[in-house]
Amino acid sequence: MRRDEIAAGLADVERRIADACRAAGRDRGEVTLIAVTKTRPVEDVRILAELGVRDVGENRDQEAAPKAHELAALPLTWHFVGQLQTNKARSVAGYADVVHSVDRLRLAAALSKEAGRLGREVGCLVQVSLDDDPARGGALPADVPALADQIAALGHVWLGGVMAVAPLGEDPGKAFARLREVAQVVQESHPRATMISAGMSDDLAEAVAHGATHVRIGTALLGRRKPFVR
Repeated sequence: MRRDEIAAGLADVERRIADACRAAGRDRGEVTLIAVTKTRPVEDVRILAELGVRDVGENRDQEAAPKAHELAALPLTWHFVGQLQTNKARSVAGYADVVHSVDRLRLAAALSKEAGRLGREVGCLVQVSLDDDPARGGALPADVPALADQIAALGHVWLGGVMAVAPLGEDPGKAFARLREVAQVVQESHPRATMISAGMSDDLAEAVAHGATHVRIGTALLGRRKPFVR
């Protein structure tokens, strides 16, 4: 039964987060689990909500928008965690509570404009590039403080903090240590920008050890994904 599968996955992920917090000397309440539900049906999201999950992540607008609309009555916080084209800002601003992948002012400004038009406030995390792969998105660490200042000056969005994906083939602990340094620089100018979105199914312990406040978990929670069909 699918509910049993998801409940088992959630229990295992919760245990892993709790173990990671204990090892890092942190309180479990400092880390928010974001269930990444891309390619998963709305029924899975409903089950997660019934099991107490309140934060849901999606990475494709064409999949996320109808899901968020259908599940609007549920007490969920929607996180957009994928790369985002500026021309999708209007749609995403309509349902996302937090966008984790803001890596340029043009995108932040578009989200600000559309959120204002809709009478909403959208959180923005600066995506930090921890490698030199432009295909994976992210602002260079040296550029992040200035971008954070620019986002904080916009209306209808709020600066939440930073996000990153660990580079392929690198020790994730070292990568997340660099992210934490960037996060600390941002927080010096913006004390409320405390979010550090880092860590996925394979590296959540390393992320928690280096200060992650939000971990984005899909596979470990819901199983291997099926290809998304339009």
